[in-house]
Amino acid sequence: MSDSKTLRPIIEHTPFETQPRQNVHGWERIGSVAGGVMMVGKGLRRGGIFGLIQVAIGGVALARGFTGHSSLKDKLEQGRQEMNTVRTKIERAGAELKNLKTKAEVAAEKATKTSV
Repeated sequence: MSDSKTLRPIIEHTPFETQPRQNVHGWERIGSVAGGVMMVGKGLRRGGIFGLIQVAIGGVALARGFTGHSSLKDKLEQGRQEMNTVRTKIERAGAELKNLKTKAEVAAEKATKTSV
């Protein structure tokens, strides 16, 4: 029941690919860099395991801001596209069912008129 057109490759980025497609722009990118710097600074000042966690989260935010790419945002967008595809298929199926129901009602009406 699956179309070969809707299949996505499992490997989205190869090691030899220059850069993944940018999906973070403008203020969102600036916010990621600013938030990343703050998190790294707070984590370094705090120290310990929780400080290390803050440094790691800040590093991810910095990488997101500098590269302009977020894998999480990619995955969310893919999920949204899949949901829209499913919604379209459901709406199409609903319209087909409504059409079939109308045809069945017309056929039943004709059958009762000819039998009377």
